[in-house]
Amino acid sequence: MNDNVLIERRGEIALLILNRPEKLNALDYATNDRLLALLDEIEAEAAIRAVVITGAGDRAFSAGGDIHEFAGSIRRGTEEAVREFCRRGQAMTARFESFPKPVIAAVNGIAFGGGCEITEAVHLAVASERAIFAKPEINIGIPPTFGGTQRLSRLAGRKRALELLLTGDTFSPARALELGLVNKVVRHEDLLPSAFAMADRILRHSSLAAARIITSVTRGLNASITEGLEIEREQFARMCATNDVHEALDAWIARRTPVYTGT
Repeated sequence: MNDNVLIERRGEIALLILNRPEKLNALDYATNDRLLALLDEIEAEAAIRAVVITGAGDRAFSAGGDIHEFAGSIRRGTEEAVREFCRRGQAMTARFESFPKPVIAAVNGIAFGGGCEITEAVHLAVASERAIFAKPEINIGIPPTFGGTQRLSRLAGRKRALELLLTGDTFSPARALELGLVNKVVRHEDLLPSAFAMADRILRHSSLAAARIITSVTRGLNASITEGLEIEREQFARMCATNDVHEALDAWIARRTPVYTGT
């Protein structure tokens, strides 16, 4: 069994743990594929309503792609490198970005390359005070390949993103917070509790409404304002026909706590 990614069920939240601590939780092909398979399982399980992802061990969230593995793909030729490495990584981060249930990264240490790109792609992120970030791909002669040239500039702005992409310099969790890469920085021992507390704040609300918000934001980022407003209208219309919206309205009027069914 592939144990490169572990999954723990904690109530309505699934905890995913990147589990290659001896390799700083590097994202080899098997890890990418395992993440995609687990996300498919989580999406299909209605009782799981949110996801937290972190890294095993005390040193790393993820140091990025497995260089020895993808170097072999590059040596075998461009077509194979694009198919095995680039497309696989982009599919994984895109899945996180568009996942219909909230995903929160708990960044516990090194988040370089692909580890930083997962942090960029997920919906929310909490960083330990011990975390350290980098876009170091230029050091091995390539651009980021899991979406890092696109998402970081959208989060941080073009010039600030290019400084990190072109220098490969490391940056602190405080800088990641300033750039909009993470939502908060906490003491290391508070990292997972803070990520789960953030998830719990979301889970007070309708999961259907959360999914509609995620879809609106994710799709709208790559659209014009006119197209984005149409996406927003579509997602609103989808909610109007649900039991959850009627329950939310009735509960608000009656000043009681809503009870959602996810229908």
